[in-house]
Amino acid sequence: MTEDTDGGAGRTIGTGIRRFGGAERVSGAQEFVADLAFPGALEVALVTIECGSADILAIDASEALALPGVVAVLTAADLPQPVRRFGPAYQDRPVLADGSVTYHGEPVALVAATTAGLAHRGAALVAVDYRETPGVYTLEAALADGAPVVQRHVTGMAEEGNVLRTRRYGWGDVAAAEATADLIVDNTYTFPMVTHFPIEPLAMVAVPTGEGIEVYSAVQHPYLLQRMLASILDLDLSCVRVLAPDPGGAFGGKQNPKLEPALAMLALRLGRTCRLVCSLEETFQAMRRAGARIHVRTGFTQEGVAVFHQLDADYQLGAYVDIGERVVAKGSYLGGGPYRWPALRTVARAVLTNTVPSTAFRGFGAPQVAWATESQMDAAARALGVDSLQIRLLNLVSAGEEMVRGEVPADGDWRQSVEKAAAAIGWTEPRPPGRGRGIAVAIKPGATTGLSQSIVRLLFDGSVLVYAGTSDMGQGARTIWAQIAADELGVPVERVTVVSGDTAVVPFDLQTSASRSTVFMGNAVLDACRDIRRQVAQMYADEVGAPGGPLDVDGPGVVRVADEELSVVSAAQRALGPLRGEFIGQGRTRKPPVPEHPLGGSPAFFEFNCTAVEVEVDVETGELTLLRHVSVSDVGRELNPLQVVSQDEGAAIMGLGHSLMEHMILDDRGRLVNLGALDYRIPTFADVADTLVTDVVENGDGPGPYGSKGISEGALLCTAPAIGSAVYDATGAVITDLPLTAERIWTALHTQQ
Repeated sequence: MTEDTDGGAGRTIGTGIRRFGGAERVSGAQEFVADLAFPGALEVALVTIECGSADILAIDASEALALPGVVAVLTAADLPQPVRRFGPAYQDRPVLADGSVTYHGEPVALVAATTAGLAHRGAALVAVDYRETPGVYTLEAALADGAPVVQRHVTGMAEEGNVLRTRRYGWGDVAAAEATADLIVDNTYTFPMVTHFPIEPLAMVAVPTGEGIEVYSAVQHPYLLQRMLASILDLDLSCVRVLAPDPGGAFGGKQNPKLEPALAMLALRLGRTCRLVCSLEETFQAMRRAGARIHVRTGFTQEGVAVFHQLDADYQLGAYVDIGERVVAKGSYLGGGPYRWPALRTVARAVLTNTVPSTAFRGFGAPQVAWATESQMDAAARALGVDSLQIRLLNLVSAGEEMVRGEVPADGDWRQSVEKAAAAIGWTEPRPPGRGRGIAVAIKPGATTGLSQSIVRLLFDGSVLVYAGTSDMGQGARTIWAQIAADELGVPVERVTVVSGDTAVVPFDLQTSASRSTVFMGNAVLDACRDIRRQVAQMYADEVGAPGGPLDVDGPGVVRVADEELSVVSAAQRALGPLRGEFIGQGRTRKPPVPEHPLGGSPAFFEFNCTAVEVEVDVETGELTLLRHVSVSDVGRELNPLQVVSQDEGAAIMGLGHSLMEHMILDDRGRLVNLGALDYRIPTFADVADTLVTDVVENGDGPGPYGSKGISEGALLCTAPAIGSAVYDATGAVITDLPLTAERIWTALHTQQ
């Protein structure tokens, strides 16, 4: 028997352990899907047409097939009929465009060839005969009387016309409350369509196995992809294996399958490995955030006390639903923000248009609503002569107070975050000429349902294997699991290996989204480690003949049997004896659906943030300079402060995109005009504030391990309204449309003057 090898272990929770895999990402050594070698694989290219709405009359692939090296061209006509459709909630998206094209960039065929160059040459030779049809590319067009119906081939799906579904929430008598208000603020706000712009474009590989298929994909939800493929291909789940290397950025855009079903069908048809690596432009045409138009009426007393809030939101989903209707549901559920409203009414419509399908995007519908609701708070403060910080503090719900009637109460003392942010920005200090400060708050409901399972193996030599299905997109999930296992089992964190990304190896995890990983999978890993400690204590007690009774497993890293305390590893080695072996623990976190709840279940936690900024505006050009940017999040407990800072800084900078510059532009045929990195601008270091400050509030009041909550989205939720407020403070210009470009600021200044 070897000696106890757990020397040097210590408490890692609460310390800034470096991110597992971080060095590889920075150095370029990490292998993404497109980096994996598949000798002999066929390369695949997409065939598309140059408009957003058309009927496909014929596809002639003869010239492409005559090109040496081109092996096959797959169209909808080559698939089992009727063509299978798929989606996470609505089965509306065809594997390949079937009879019509509903958005610019929708694939009508796949071309497989021996090299990528030949595949793209072949794709250019595929002749598609099509008749362009009237499309609806804006919310106004989609909602107009007699508008063409986007989903005309899927009957019975939409409520009416292009309105897929309407969500209604509220309480109190809004009409009666309106009669008592001293001030009513009435405005309409718009939020742009923006793309995720992951550094790693979409890439996937399909490998026939004889019994089924293996698919390599950067998908965030490997088990969801497995389930969809099994259904589409009529295979048992056990015959579909999904291998998901760490994505190079996802932000929600890689949650759900897109081109994997078509590639899998092509690979099975040919009996050969097929590889598809999309360009950045093609990735633009596969994912985006939903744009929105939001009309709000809000009432206050003369003192600034909230009286009512009435919000009517239209979200621009796109051609297929994807997870967009869920975005509308969750984004509008807290349409009143974290405030105390005696009466509230929210009506949110999910609207289909002939545009790239929208999907999950960091914030999941909350940034759209926060832009409108927080701008209303500022408008009221201006009209009443009340400080915009004070009007928020006056109406902010307290810890334990309901925001939504009958819903779980606020799970944090959010006033602390607001006061911290105000102090950090120097809210009461004099403002130099041309400068302005703004502050905003926002909230997002966390995951409402979930199932995460983990297996942990404590090996005889004191090393540990953690199996967890959560995808690590750069948020540092594997680091957190390693820290939990190291502390609970009393081993150095360097001796913990985390395995993920393979449905044939790791246990089931519902999804990687909604900032759920720390809470759901974190608790599963924690339970698995404590399961091991209970087993070790029991076997050790049996081995040494300790008296029966309850086993004390309190205290991370140790077990206590009778009056003896010893390390988990030492007790495990002595219990296992010369036969060696290992201990295997299982953990599970489950939050079942609640069918009668509007979201299918109450939020497991709330993600709250307060953002404050200071800007300088050149009134001659409208150019905005961000001088100071402060973000304070309520996190419950920082398990790894270094990762919390990284996540909040990343979210704060990402939030600058839709706030200052990002928007997808379409021409009158539904084509993306600013397609690709040259014409679509995202924030760079030149756009980041001179001083970027992130801070947290820790009260240990979260449902996750050691009192933690989910984070990583909060810091972008209210970036836009904070900047909009600061622009007004600096210039007196009120802007209701995003992004806040220099042109838009200049126009507002001159128009309003």
